[in-house]
Formats: sequence, C-alpha cells, structure tokens
Amino acid sequence: MSETSFDVIVIGSGPGGYVTAIRASQLGMKTAIIEKADLGGVCLNWGCIPTKALLRSAEVYHNMQHADNYGLSAQPSFDLAKIVKRSRNIAGQLSAGIKHLMKKNKVTVISGFATLTAGKPAPKVHVEGKTYSAKHVILASGARARTIPQAGLEPDGKFIWTAREAMTPDTIPEKLLVIGSGAIGMEFASFFQAFGADTTVVEMVDRILPAEDEEISKMARKSFEKRGMTIKTRTQVKSVKTDAKGVTAILSTDGKDETLKFDRVILAIGIVGNVEDMGLEALGVKVDRTHVEVDEFSFTGVPGLYAIGDVTTPPWLAHKASHEGIICIEKIAGMSPHPLDANAIPGCTYCHPQIASVGHTESQAKAAGYDIKVGRFPYVGNGKAIALGEPEGLIKTVFDAKTGELLGAHMIGAEVTELIQGYTIAQKLETTEHELMETVFPHPTLSEMMHEAVLDAYDRTIHF
Repeated sequence: MSETSFDVIVIGSGPGGYVTAIRASQLGMKTAIIEKADLGGVCLNWGCIPTKALLRSAEVYHNMQHADNYGLSAQPSFDLAKIVKRSRNIAGQLSAGIKHLMKKNKVTVISGFATLTAGKPAPKVHVEGKTYSAKHVILASGARARTIPQAGLEPDGKFIWTAREAMTPDTIPEKLLVIGSGAIGMEFASFFQAFGADTTVVEMVDRILPAEDEEISKMARKSFEKRGMTIKTRTQVKSVKTDAKGVTAILSTDGKDETLKFDRVILAIGIVGNVEDMGLEALGVKVDRTHVEVDEFSFTGVPGLYAIGDVTTPPWLAHKASHEGIICIEKIAGMSPHPLDANAIPGCTYCHPQIASVGHTESQAKAAGYDIKVGRFPYVGNGKAIALGEPEGLIKTVFDAKTGELLGAHMIGAEVTELIQGYTIAQKLETTEHELMETVFPHPTLSEMMHEAVLDAYDRTIHF
C-alpha cells in the first residue's frame, strides 16, 4: 500500500476514534486517523478530563472551607488562573499521551479537516488537498454545544459561554446563569458555586438531571439548594441580551415572566453532531437531527462507511464511543462481537454530590411492565461515609421480582462515580440478587452500601 492507501481511516481522534484506531492496528490493519485540532478530541482537551480537574480543585477548596469539621484549621483562598492552568496542563499531558499511543501502535496521524466523496470499496477521503483511500472509513467526528441564536443564546466568548469558554474563565462571576441541568450544566454549576458564584440553574422540564431516577433527582436538588444554588424548573429562557455590564435574561416559569440580570451565562442545552461540510448528504448518509443513523454495528448503509460516538445515537458518552468503536472494528475484522446494549452503559455526573446510574430507573422498569423490588441504603448508615464527613447520599437498586435480575442502580453521594462499575459488572454477568447477597464486601468501605441496598430490596438490610 502507498502512504495514501489504508485498510482503515478513522476521522476524529476522540475516545471513540483513537481507541478504534488502536484496536484496528492490533488486528493487523494499516490504519490512519485524521484530526483537525488536538489529538484526544473534545473529551481529553475540552470536556471530560479538564472539567474533572476543575471540579477536583473545587472539591479540595470546599473541604478546606470545612477543615474545622475534621479538627483542622485553614484559611483557604484560590487563584483562578492557577486552577485553569492546572486543568489545561492535564489536558495537554493527555493529548501528548494519545500522540505516543498512535506512534506506538503505528497509526498514521493526518492533520486537517476531512471531506468525503464517493468511492469503492469505501468513500474517498480528502484532507488539505490530498486524497486518501481505504477499505473502511469510520466517522468519529463528535459533537459540539447546541445554541439557540433566536433567543440570543449564541456564545460571544465574553458574557455567554459554552462549556469550552467555561473551562477557561477569566473570572468567577458574581451572578451566573446556567441553562440546562443535565450532567454538563450541573457540573459547571457545582464548580462555580463552590468558588462563590451566586448560581441559578434553569431547566425546561419539571426536575433537574431529568435522565436520572426521580428520587435521585429530588435528592440532588435538595443538596444543591442547601448549598445556596437557585434552581428553576419548568422554566424557559425567552431571551438573553448583553450589554457592557453583563446579561439580561427573561425567564418564563409556568407562563410567568421575570427579568433577571447576570454577569455570565453558560449554555448546557445539549449537543449537535458534527456532520456539516463533509459531503455526507451527497453520499446518501442518513442524518436525523444532526446525528448519523447507524445499525447495531455502526454501519451507515453507505458501503465502507461507519459512524461511532457523539455523531451518532445517544447516550453521548466517551466510554460508549470507545466500546462502539471496538465493536465496529471487530465486526469489520470478521469477529463476532455482541452489539452494544445502551441500557447497560453507566452514566456519571461529577458535581458535588456525585451522581451515577446504570440501567432502568424505577419508573422506567414499571413502564416496561416489570414487577419490581426496590432497595435503598442511605450514606448516613455507613461508617466509612460518616468517617469521611460525607453522610449525605443514597444507593438505590431495582430488581425484577420474578427473576432477581438487576434492572438498574442509582446513586448519589461521595465517590459514586467509582462505585457504579460494580453494578455494571453485575449486570454484564447477569448476576441476580442471590449472587450479590452472597458477595463479601470489604469493611469499612462505601461499597458496603451497595450490598445493603441489595439486601434492602428483599427486606434483609442489616445496618439501617
């Protein structure tokens, strides 16, 4: 093969793209990856990782402010520029790590914006005036923040921010409006609130974190409001206008309008797939509301062309994209991977308190026709949680009463984003309540609550 001919070309180097490229190389395929910006995509550079670095700073600062609770003394202050610099340095370190992984796995890196034209056995790929060919092309172009220009919700880099601008703030706003209460919105609300911003979150539906179990959502709202956050549900942003001093927003709650002033606004109202200007329409790729339609193995229906990650169907999560890519390339290689079960993909929100879940919520399980058993165990009944000074939280389990199948698990509290994988593994192994009850959990740990939440579903809880 020439330097412009490959077995596989991957477009986009986020967690979906670079993982797929590595797996393709492992399977003996000559592989290239195309990236228009920094290796690692949005996740490593402007998403998952740098936001966690910011949130870690917020967590440490919060704990310092409550040092007296631990028998300690501190006079905490913060340097926003240093907080942002630490976050950016971590992003840079990981992006460099992806460069090393590409070299190690002999993946050719091509810089630039890719466009596609018809070809056989797969579409031709054009970058910076050069044409590349491959047997298989995998689109992993990702997504970007959704905006609403007609309501004035268009980022200006100064007063109206998307997640990207919110990751490199020049100031902690005195008054902040966060539009949208999903994972991204609540993480930024949590970060800025921790450093003193008077934060208001607005959500169109009747509760925050609407993808989560309703009980967990209610507990989250109570916890955020206890910390001083203002939350307005069933609220629509009718308009936003900026001037030299800040932002004026008209909010409508249950049809009642109010005009409020803010220093900054963060848009967290979903994402838009990156499907423009690549020639997808001319190829006959089916796109539904900016997201590419694919089958269970990521095939677009156009010979030789596949799509994975945020440019396709939800959930729009990095770990979903990675697994989707592996399944796709293994299918291409003639292996027999199982299709990805979207209901078995855990979701994590890294606000304070943390939130994590997998599988059906209680209401979803009922709507699906299951006769269910529900178990709960509160953090206040766990010795490790009390010792950590984190007594607020809940572990909740949902079982099929007939078979003992774990239908779902939902958590709020310290370190639940690390705990959730235990239930995810249990689901993958088709574990029932019987095996979970007989599993020995170490003491003293937060994980003991996972055991107790299973026991409680069958009226056998010990410590509460």
